[in-house]
Amino acid sequence: MTFALPIVDQPSPARDAPAGESFDDWRWQLRNRITTKQDIAARLALTPEEEAGLEAAPGHFRVAITPYYFSLIDRDHPSCPVRIQVIPRARELEIEPGDLVDPLGEDSHSPATGIFHRYPDRCLLLALDRCAIYCRHCNRRRLVGQEESPISREDLAQALDYIRRTPAIRDVLISGGDPLTLSTARLEEIIAALRAIPHVEIVRIGTRVPVVLPMRVDDELCAMLKKYHPLYVNTHFNHPRELTPRARAACEKLADAGIPIGNQTVLLRGVNSSVRVLRKLFTELLRCRVRPYYLFQGDVAAGTSHLRTSVETGIALMQELRGHISGLAIPHLVIDTPGGMGKVSIGPDYVVARGPDKWTLRNYEGKLVDYPQPADKDATCAYDEIYFGA
Repeated sequence: MTFALPIVDQPSPARDAPAGESFDDWRWQLRNRITTKQDIAARLALTPEEEAGLEAAPGHFRVAITPYYFSLIDRDHPSCPVRIQVIPRARELEIEPGDLVDPLGEDSHSPATGIFHRYPDRCLLLALDRCAIYCRHCNRRRLVGQEESPISREDLAQALDYIRRTPAIRDVLISGGDPLTLSTARLEEIIAALRAIPHVEIVRIGTRVPVVLPMRVDDELCAMLKKYHPLYVNTHFNHPRELTPRARAACEKLADAGIPIGNQTVLLRGVNSSVRVLRKLFTELLRCRVRPYYLFQGDVAAGTSHLRTSVETGIALMQELRGHISGLAIPHLVIDTPGGMGKVSIGPDYVVARGPDKWTLRNYEGKLVDYPQPADKDATCAYDEIYFGA
């Protein structure tokens, strides 16, 4: 199934906000999220698989869709990539061998409530457990899929105290849930507290708001974020259908505030598991000044195996992208390994033969070329001791 691009994301009159309220008010969007089978069935004809998934969802994982993001659904086609990402299906109830409730082993790397510290010099700060929408492929559904209740200020204070007491941490990723669903004032409290810690050099925010709630990226938010550089944002576009005029404007507003933006796409069966979709997505992201950063093989989160592709599929897609679009548009294909062992980069193997005198390589066209090895293989840097000290 193909879709015309770009889509113009104007709501129909039937979807407009009531008099006195605004479709473009992000708070209105959150208050009026579509959350039940009845709400969804009133707006589109459900398939039997979707009906079964929605019936079972309350006992397994929360459903919530902003009116804006719902407006992007092709209501005539169950294969719509937006629809697949937000409306549960019966297969979500199937648990396959190898599926895990905590697929990344985050709970085993949590020295304090709200902290995941997997890598030596960086940690994740869980600022809240709410999202603007709930994705069917979510790897943190054990935390964000339950009845919504904000993480307490006491929990956040203890998490910040852990970071203060751990000087090895120089890079903090604020995640959740979605940090940009917090009020600007509350989010600033957290960022300011991190920026006041001398050894924290970099602050990052992980958010899907530019994709599903782009009206949240307003002048007030950008003016606040701009005060705390170096600050980075990673967002989560999975399909070019999501790159609407509003979404593009949100990304450009962040970029105009001097914030580098990366994108983390999840490779999803039936959503973006084709080279045409990924090529369009990655090149269009660059036009919005968003750098494709990661293409994730799907995590082994319980109930999501029907959305995962094989590793071979991911590698084949990367093979078809390399050399055919700008290197800036090509993300790292990675597996975030089960059990909290960290990210591993994978991809096509361009090395045909290795030797002491030369390596034989294959280029993107399949042609072979030799790279001669230097006779002197000493890799030391003599100036290091002077620059860094003995």
